[in-house]
Amino acid sequence: MITINAQAKLRAVDLYSGVGGWSLGLRLAGIDVVASYERWDVANETNFKNNRHQAQTIDIRRLSTDDLPSNIDIVVGSPPCTEFSFSNRGGNGNIADGLEDIRRFLTIVEHLKPRFWAMENVPRVAKILESELQPGGLLEEFQHLSLVPHIVNMEDFGVPQRRQRCVAGNFDFTLLTAYAKKAPKRTLGQVVRALTQSRIRDPIYGLNLDRGELSDHVEESPLNEEEVRINRAGKMLHPVYNTMSFPDSLDRSVRTITATCTRVSRESIVIESPRQPGSYRRLTLRERACLQGFPVTFQFYGKSHGEKLRMVGNAIPPSFAYYVAHALQNSPPDDVKPLTEYSETLRSPIPLAIDAAPERAGSRYTRNRTFRFAIPSLRLMSGVRFELANHVSDGDALWEVSFYFGTSKSIKSLSLVGFLYDLISGKMPEELREEIRPEIERLTDFVARADVANMQRIWSHSGVGLTRPFMLLDQLDEAGARLSTILGHHEVLAQTLVGFAIWNQYGDEAPGLPGLNKLARNAPQILAGLLVGARANDGLRAHDQKAVRSVKEVAVG
Repeated sequence: MITINAQAKLRAVDLYSGVGGWSLGLRLAGIDVVASYERWDVANETNFKNNRHQAQTIDIRRLSTDDLPSNIDIVVGSPPCTEFSFSNRGGNGNIADGLEDIRRFLTIVEHLKPRFWAMENVPRVAKILESELQPGGLLEEFQHLSLVPHIVNMEDFGVPQRRQRCVAGNFDFTLLTAYAKKAPKRTLGQVVRALTQSRIRDPIYGLNLDRGELSDHVEESPLNEEEVRINRAGKMLHPVYNTMSFPDSLDRSVRTITATCTRVSRESIVIESPRQPGSYRRLTLRERACLQGFPVTFQFYGKSHGEKLRMVGNAIPPSFAYYVAHALQNSPPDDVKPLTEYSETLRSPIPLAIDAAPERAGSRYTRNRTFRFAIPSLRLMSGVRFELANHVSDGDALWEVSFYFGTSKSIKSLSLVGFLYDLISGKMPEELREEIRPEIERLTDFVARADVANMQRIWSHSGVGLTRPFMLLDQLDEAGARLSTILGHHEVLAQTLVGFAIWNQYGDEAPGLPGLNKLARNAPQILAGLLVGARANDGLRAHDQKAVRSVKEVAVG
């Protein structure tokens, strides 16, 4: 339970309140949150038990303005961001539907006529608001509210997270930014290390708690070898997106805490386990909550690990909301106390939340599980890459090396077929052919002996086999690296041969293709990839043809 000794002078309502991040921040700043409204029942339960104010479970779109309290000084809220987020269907969410919640929020502001109001959402909403407030826009009627969106990085306000958000309202934004000078910068490592102690000191609020009283700090089993490989590749060697660190650095703030998190995901935050050096794990719920600006005493009353992940990831950090609350009151920067001043007022509600068991290792996969990973030595950033992928139908997979180049707006590919190798090598000097021959033969021999027929069964965890897909990827990587070194001594020839390969497929269109300058600058590496990919595909297709013959022989027999 949270109590504030100072008398609350302003009355507030919290719309789309979630677990009460806004409410907690406002209460710490001395504002009386008289009511909050949220449609998700377990989030509302969490808000009520932690903040001890009226918390109504209701779809705000259907909330009658007649049921709202009167004499309200402040309105805050975070309308759902799902339809605006770039992580939702690649940014193709239903923006019109998302705007209905923003319209509803502004309608309530219009009705209550508070002295101040503030709304938070994902960064993309800033441009959407600017557009829809224009004449003819869906929010044109609210122009008189002087709505000006701002993008803030909550790391600047002491949240140990690089969380950018759009904040809009009618308060003094310059005053809010002035508070950032008072907020200490915090790191992921400070949070992780604080929660390993037997006597825990909250890394943001400074309160002390015995480890036995800490909830939702259940460490899941370390990532297995395959999960580590996938996470590392997804962050450092993604076929399209730029490089991220693996594991996540403890010496800086963390990337955005999301509402979903799986054991194998580019978005998952992965650290080296403090208790098991050399092994890796995802963050616990409590670590994520601290990184989201919640005190260690805050309880999450979800029924599952997934529900609690969603609660934490969707919340506004209360430690940031605290500063907005002071801006809503026009508090001079010198009057804004550090959050450690409130450590004695933060107590866990009773009963404590039951720990949620994290996701277990060994997930089941469909027979058609996809594999798509860039070959590390043949990846040039900005989408230019050679990759190994499977094309699956009803559990049967065709494994293939592909090459992509160009720009994000015009992606091109080059077919890595067997005769391409013969065309290219046939134009090489005999000495160079002999120099690359051992590397090509080593790769050819591996592919010929590989248990390609069972690679999909291993990858989908539905059967056994002798060759894992990553074993093949490693062979392609090693061959690509060695050939790149050899061909690096023949840069002009490599440029000529790469140009010849492109002209062979595209003909007169070749000179107008996008990204050719980049291919020319990296010609030895590109040529190595063409040779490796074409030769590997020859062997992979031979396995497929052998499998087809076997099926036909069985059918005839």
